Amino acid sequence: MRLTVLLAGAFCLFSLQSVAASLDQLANDFDQQFRQQLKKANVPGAAYAIVKDNKIIKVGAYGVRSVGTKAKVDAYTVFRLASVSKTFTGQLASMLVHQGRFQWQDPVTRYVPAFSFKGAAPTKALKVEHLVSQSTGLFPNTYDDLIEANETPKQILPKFRYVNPRCSPGKCYGYQNVMFSLIQPVMEKTTGQSFESLMEQKLFKPLKMPTASVGYSAFLASKNRAMPHVRVKRGWSETKVNPSYYRVSPAAGVNASVMDMSQWLMAQLGQFPTVLSPVMLQDVRQKRVKVADDLGGRTWGQYVSTSHYGLGLRIFNFAGNEVFYHGGWVKGYRTEMAYSKQKGVGLVVLINAETNLVGDISTYFWSRLLNAKPQTKKKMAALMQPEFTPDIFDAQWEPELAE
Repeated sequence: MRLTVLLAGAFCLFSLQSVAASLDQLANDFDQQFRQQLKKANVPGAAYAIVKDNKIIKVGAYGVRSVGTKAKVDAYTVFRLASVSKTFTGQLASMLVHQGRFQWQDPVTRYVPAFSFKGAAPTKALKVEHLVSQSTGLFPNTYDDLIEANETPKQILPKFRYVNPRCSPGKCYGYQNVMFSLIQPVMEKTTGQSFESLMEQKLFKPLKMPTASVGYSAFLASKNRAMPHVRVKRGWSETKVNPSYYRVSPAAGVNASVMDMSQWLMAQLGQFPTVLSPVMLQDVRQKRVKVADDLGGRTWGQYVSTSHYGLGLRIFNFAGNEVFYHGGWVKGYRTEMAYSKQKGVGLVVLINAETNLVGDISTYFWSRLLNAKPQTKKKMAALMQPEFTPDIFDAQWEPELAE
C-alpha cells in the first residue's frame, strides 16, 4: 500500500513537471513565432505575457513605441486596450451586483430615465444585464458611426427613441459600444463614485496594476506609452491618438501594460479571491447569449465551433475546450486576451498597429496548448449560418451600421 502511494505521488509530481516543461517549451516557441511574424510584417511594436495560475511564465516585448524613434517597448509600456476594456467593466459590474448596489434584472430606465426605444415594450424589457451581455437586441454597432463622428453619449442617447431592437432584449446577440456604456450611469448612481474612480479603487489598486488607467488624459499622461500606427504604402506611420472611443470608456477606455494584464489574467484565473470571489468570476463566465454570426473571423474561427457572450467576455468552444476571450481594435491598436480555466493558463497580446497578426499569434499559442487542429472550410461555412429568427416588437428595421 505504501509503495502504491509513493508511486502515485511520484507519478503525480512527474506529470506536473511534464506540464510545466511543456508550457515552458511552448512559451519559448511562441516567443520565437511572435518575433518572426512581427518582424516579417514590419510591425512597430508589441508585447505579450503568458501566465500559469499565479505565476508569470514569460513576458516578451518587441520593437518601438513610435516609428522613427529609439524608445523601445518594454513590459511596462502602456497600450490602449480598446474593447478588452469590456472585460474590466463586466467584472466591475458583477462585483457591484454582489455588493448589492444594483441587480441584473433592474430596468435600465431606473438609472437612465431619459432612455427609450421607439416602442414601450422593448424599453420596459431592457434590463441592466442586457447592457453588458451584448443582448440588447439591437443591430450590431448601433450608432458607433456617431461615436466616430465625435458625438458624445449625451448627444447620442436621444436617438435611440427612433429605433427598436430586432429581437426582444435578452433573446439575440448584437455587439454594442454605446449601449454597453450605459452601465456607467448605473454604476455611478448606485455608488456615488465616478467610473474611473471605481476602476482604480475596486480593481487596479487591489490587483496591483500600477500602470493601468482609464481615459484619454490618463493615457497621454503615461510617459511610457505606445503610440498608434496605421498602414501606409511605405509600411506603418504613427497617427494621432483618437479620443472618440474614450467617450464610451466602459466599452473601450482602459489603458494597460502587459505587466498589468498579467495581474488581470491571474485574477481571472482565481488567484485573487479576496478581490474577485469565485462567484463573481463565475458570473461573468455564464453564457448569457449565443453568438450565431461571429465565431472569431479567419483566425479564431478556424477552431471555434460555438461562441457565447457572458458579461464583457466571450466564451469560445475552441476545438472542444472552453476558452474565455476578448479582442480589441481602435485606430492604431490591436489587442487580445484569453484564458483557459481548465488549464490555468492565460495569454495577452498588445500591438500598437492595426494588424490582423494579433489573431494569428494568439491562435498559434492556443492551438498548440490545446492540441487543436483547424476545422474544414465546409464545417466552418455551416457554423456561420444564422441561427435565430428575430422576435420584433412591431419594429421598423434599421440598416446594420458598419463597425
